[in-house]
Amino acid sequence: MIEFKNVSKTYETGTEAVHNANFKIEKGEFAFLVGSSGSGKSTLIKMILKEEDPSSGNIIINGKDTTYLKPKRVPYLRRSMGVVFQDFRLLPDKTVYENVAFAMYIVKATPRHIRRQVPMVLALVGLSGKAKMYPNELSGGEQQRVALARALVNNPSMLIADEPTGNLDPETAWDIMTLLNDINMRGTTVVIATHAKDIVDRMKKRVIEISDGNIIRDDKKGGYDSEI
Repeated sequence: MIEFKNVSKTYETGTEAVHNANFKIEKGEFAFLVGSSGSGKSTLIKMILKEEDPSSGNIIINGKDTTYLKPKRVPYLRRSMGVVFQDFRLLPDKTVYENVAFAMYIVKATPRHIRRQVPMVLALVGLSGKAKMYPNELSGGEQQRVALARALVNNPSMLIADEPTGNLDPETAWDIMTLLNDINMRGTTVVIATHAKDIVDRMKKRVIEISDGNIIRDDKKGGYDSEI
């Protein structure tokens, strides 16, 4: 599903953000990427999404080596991925329904498919009654649920989330993580970069820890800290 083989990333400034990373996330897994700010988590995420290219090594996504993928092929790669960010990134002038449907317009889904799929995904994330509302009428947790619905509406094989609970209170954050766990139980691979120690400790999922660009730990069922 996602495999890094001896992957390093050095920026033009000379800073090595990732050094010789090796790991494999199988289909249907739920994995946390943890580490302090500047440890290299976001760089790993960006390389999975093909927003950054590795300086050396190989990245395999869904059985295909994406290391030297041509730019025109990148949008097709990303169709297999749902992406959720800390700041939601919703379109303020569009309703909940329109925000989710927009992700389907981009991939040229038929109007009929959109009319069927969007309500199903909104129901999945608990927002059936919010379809006609705008982002500024929603709570932070509800906005993140819209972002999740948008990420899921094209049935991606994997969901990539970068600090998805960073702007949420603890109770709402846990609700979002419970939803992500439910999505994973339906078969979607889930990879989350996070600082949320309490959530990682509580969920006991796979934990890949990165420090100063180096992967220093990979626990099958771990906590945020190695002694957990």
